[in-house]
Amino acid sequence: MRTLQDKTSAFRKVGACLYRYRNGNYYARFKSGGKEIRCSLETTDRKLAERNLAKKKDDQSHIDRSQGKLTLAELCDRYLKTVQHQKPKTIERKSFIVRRIKTDWPTGKLTQVGKIKPSDVDLWLSRYRFGSASRNLHISCIKEVFSSAVRDRIITVSPAAHLRSAKREKPIRLTPTFEQFKAVIADVRSQLFNADAQDSADFLEFLGLAGLGQAEAGSLTPADVDFATGQIITYRHKTSTGFAIPIFPQVRPLLERLCEGKAHDEGMFRISDAGACRRLGYPPFSQRSLRRMFITRAIERGVDVKVIAEWQGHKDGGKLILDTYSHVNRVHSQRMAALMTDGEPENVIAMTAQV
Repeated sequence: MRTLQDKTSAFRKVGACLYRYRNGNYYARFKSGGKEIRCSLETTDRKLAERNLAKKKDDQSHIDRSQGKLTLAELCDRYLKTVQHQKPKTIERKSFIVRRIKTDWPTGKLTQVGKIKPSDVDLWLSRYRFGSASRNLHISCIKEVFSSAVRDRIITVSPAAHLRSAKREKPIRLTPTFEQFKAVIADVRSQLFNADAQDSADFLEFLGLAGLGQAEAGSLTPADVDFATGQIITYRHKTSTGFAIPIFPQVRPLLERLCEGKAHDEGMFRISDAGACRRLGYPPFSQRSLRRMFITRAIERGVDVKVIAEWQGHKDGGKLILDTYSHVNRVHSQRMAALMTDGEPENVIAMTAQV
């Protein structure tokens, strides 16, 4: 076998499968699974080069050579088959991104997976102009595609491993006051010629008074409501976890009316989506904003943030709420600071000793 030293005097063999270029950099040349591997060890340090060489040999020994000619298009098709159990919207989104990979890949969809470089991934992403949210979805999908190739031993390292999610902008989210919320509910109920008016109003009112999201509220049945213990058992679809919330006094009358005459397994609401009323000249509040209104109002009324987090099915002890509602927490903090006086609080009743 001809060596690198035979081919050019720029390389000098300094050990088994180890070569040194005239600029001091070390290179490897060895066989794995019948295939010759030549690569830079990316160092001028002999000891580090030897360790990198050993790692390269180990990595290459785990590659399945029978899949060496797998193309990017074939990998994408294989990946899509593994996500068919996910939600329809998720499947639709990932299918769209995969079509972009196969259509717009810089070196073409027939490129062998083992020959794809990190710069190819960067070039593919640079073809699009999108916001941070869309960019993150593309990054997540492409990383999943190549991670499947790593798991199947087609490649040892994902060419998308270097990608980092873009920091998302913090949007200004419109949140109604409690007075605006009550006005919207009253306006929806007043639509006499709308057959769904009362159902829509019930659904919207429950969202605002219980602090639950559309998915949680839409799946409730009377069996989930325990008036004896004063709690609602629900399921947070986003994190796939069950949790319980109290039956708040403000929502109890509505719940009693909604449960009356219904079977245990019957849906609490006839609809799971309702358009908010805009006839009052208010900003276009969304149904999600009713949940924000509930949280904001709870903070302003002095409810402990950790308790609010439990009501929302959060497992972080209130960190997300503290980060998201920091503007409300400042007002609440100032009001609490006013209580820190050197005298007795106004709500303390003085007890006199009895003789």
